[in-house]
Amino acid sequence: MVLTVFTASLLGTMAIGMPIAYALLISGIALMYYVDIFDSQIVAQNVINGADSFPLLAVPFFMLAGEIMNVGGLSKRLVNLALALVGHVRGGLGYVAILAAVFLAALSGSAVADAAALSALLVPMMVRAGHNKAHAGGLIAASGIIAPVIPPSIGFVVFGVVGGVSITKLFLAGIVPGILLGLGVALAWWWIVRNENVESPPRQSAKDIMKALVDGIWALILPAIVLFGLKFGVFTPTEAGVVAAVYALFVALFIYRELKISELYAVFVSAALTTSVVMFLVAAALVSSWLITVSEVATTLVDMLQPFMDNQTLLLLVIMILVVIIGTAMDMTPTILILTPILMPVIKAAGIDPVYFGVLFIVNNAIGLITPPVGTVLNVVAGVSKISMDDIIKGVWPFMLAQLIVLFLMVMFPILVTGPAKWFGG
Repeated sequence: MVLTVFTASLLGTMAIGMPIAYALLISGIALMYYVDIFDSQIVAQNVINGADSFPLLAVPFFMLAGEIMNVGGLSKRLVNLALALVGHVRGGLGYVAILAAVFLAALSGSAVADAAALSALLVPMMVRAGHNKAHAGGLIAASGIIAPVIPPSIGFVVFGVVGGVSITKLFLAGIVPGILLGLGVALAWWWIVRNENVESPPRQSAKDIMKALVDGIWALILPAIVLFGLKFGVFTPTEAGVVAAVYALFVALFIYRELKISELYAVFVSAALTTSVVMFLVAAALVSSWLITVSEVATTLVDMLQPFMDNQTLLLLVIMILVVIIGTAMDMTPTILILTPILMPVIKAAGIDPVYFGVLFIVNNAIGLITPPVGTVLNVVAGVSKISMDDIIKGVWPFMLAQLIVLFLMVMFPILVTGPAKWFGG
């Protein structure tokens, strides 16, 4: 009954159009009334404690770094480098989008920001080259969701805080799965363009490639600094966010000189607005999270999933299918905030590595960003590229299917995640 009260109150408030942060507060208060422990001071205390977290400081700094990179020319130079490297092969502009998405993922951690930047730069080029506009938009959308998986990932930060899992370990474990998602999209693109007669850009000379590499080297140094610092314990993920923001600001202002002092205010305001949405969601979710613990919702779920507890692979498949379904109707951050405190006791009871589960969970939630009808990234790409939602949904299916297959393989073969994670983590 407790689980029914929580689910009904949450879905009911969302159904009438209430913002998810307020829906989380209402569902928490409904649970408090049901278990007869309502106290407004408990609500206020949990909201404050939800945002009062040192690891969560990484969120505004990585948000700021992403804004600076897009405005300051770092993103554009990475796209140019990808164009120089693979633009000349059959369907080359598609591979440029995928490679650029991997580069950008290692800088910003925001799927929406990366997808918007790539849509503006590459969709017009791909259409002019003769590629189907729907497939081009679908490719960009599917490539954009690599950002929440390859570090620095805001999704991993939120999951780590709510689930009590090492963010550093999550970051290092997400590198290879993110690359595998990119390879899955590349295979789907190869299948689509194998019979197309589209003229690719001419092969660039070694001199031009070197020029693009030198021009983009300052942007490429940033993920190397972050990963080196995390692997060898030079700084925490929160401090990595500060390093990323300061480094990006220095490069944009004094090396590329594409960001003007007069534009800084708008950049900071944009990052602050995005951060405020995430932080309020986290703060509101902590009320529900505390009530879920107190009212033993997680225990109820463990009992429901008891038939699967002896088979870790089957249990993970059931959970992943559940998350895919929820991802069609809910954005990534709310899904993480709502499901993490419910699922983590199940994962621990089944003896599954929390870092391994965290990677699968974030990959699944990232794919949810391109699953209709909500699909936040789909909406962003459709808006920027002027593609109808019907067309972009048709265009994204092959790439979404490829990424779901990659997720399925990671469930069936945990070594794809745990092996590289152990290597990167030392």
